[in-house]
Amino acid sequence: MTTVLTGMTWEHARGYASVVATADAYRSVRPDVEVRWEFRSLQAFADHPIEDLVERFDLLVIDHPHIPLAAERGLLARFDGHGHDGQLAVLSGQSVGRSHESYFHAGHQYGLATDAAAQVAVYRPDLISDPPRDWTAVLELAREGCVLWPAKPIDAFSSLVTIAANNGTPPMTAAGTFLLEEDALPALALLRELTSLVPEESLRWNPIQVGDALSEGDRWVYAPLLFGYSNYSRLGFRKARLRYIDIPAGPMGVSGSLLGGAGIAISARTPQLSEALEYAFWLDSAEVQSGAYYDGGGQPGNVVAWESDRTNADSLDFFRGTRATLEGAYLRPRHAGYVALQDALSPLVTRALEGGMSDAELVTRLNDTTAQLLGGA
Repeated sequence: MTTVLTGMTWEHARGYASVVATADAYRSVRPDVEVRWEFRSLQAFADHPIEDLVERFDLLVIDHPHIPLAAERGLLARFDGHGHDGQLAVLSGQSVGRSHESYFHAGHQYGLATDAAAQVAVYRPDLISDPPRDWTAVLELAREGCVLWPAKPIDAFSSLVTIAANNGTPPMTAAGTFLLEEDALPALALLRELTSLVPEESLRWNPIQVGDALSEGDRWVYAPLLFGYSNYSRLGFRKARLRYIDIPAGPMGVSGSLLGGAGIAISARTPQLSEALEYAFWLDSAEVQSGAYYDGGGQPGNVVAWESDRTNADSLDFFRGTRATLEGAYLRPRHAGYVALQDALSPLVTRALEGGMSDAELVTRLNDTTAQLLGGA
């Protein structure tokens, strides 16, 4: 008798083709288990209520900021305490930076870091041989009219967080405050200058759109802050290949980039917990992450895959080239209300960059909203 596990992920080779490839490979390991994956658009993936998804799917690929609220509402199964704690310890030691930790909440593990990412930089190696390595060089290149930067609300917000953290003043270190004005203004000044030097449409673009623009034409050569997609570094994915590197160096070197990535979680409602756990641990193992998962288009969360000569040779050193940024990435606060806060703050940052409010007004709005939604948290 075949056990069927259903899963939901997001619509991109990195998010969907990767897990479909592993599902196919898993049949040779467990012929009695079939894993069927479905996908949603990137925006729907981020917006759809987890409460609904856990009723319909056994497996979920989710962003780690969703973990605290989902865990506190009893929506996700724990990975610990089911006979796999030894494997958990192995995966913890194979984490890229704080990726594994990001799925831990209130003493329990509610997800595995299947995919690791943070904001990094990217360039066209066939068009420039010496990309910028600090912000002075970034702005000099931007003045030549060949730099892109995705500033859609969530990406503009992420860049503000990255620059503030890289300045040594990470957000939300004081209770009920997003950023003190004296810490926010230098970061916003840099973002405003960058905004003035990139195309206006950048304020509506995400990292995938920037990756497409960089790889499909020859006008644009570099982007300083965006979530990395190793697919664009692989031969044949787009017209031209992109090389990803560490973020531009600031006061804290290349530390402080906002940690992203995606992890596999299991519905607390699944009647097939044992089979779901087996597949999830297999999926995140070093062998599968370096093999079937990467080959299917995935961006591994396991450090063994990041250190692999094979995956780096295949991706223009995507993993080695961005590793320092990932290791020093900023982990967002583990509050149950954080996702709602991020959703409320992100449009404000883009609106300010569009000229809709001053920096001082933006800082006030950011802090007032933080105090309102999180109080003294």
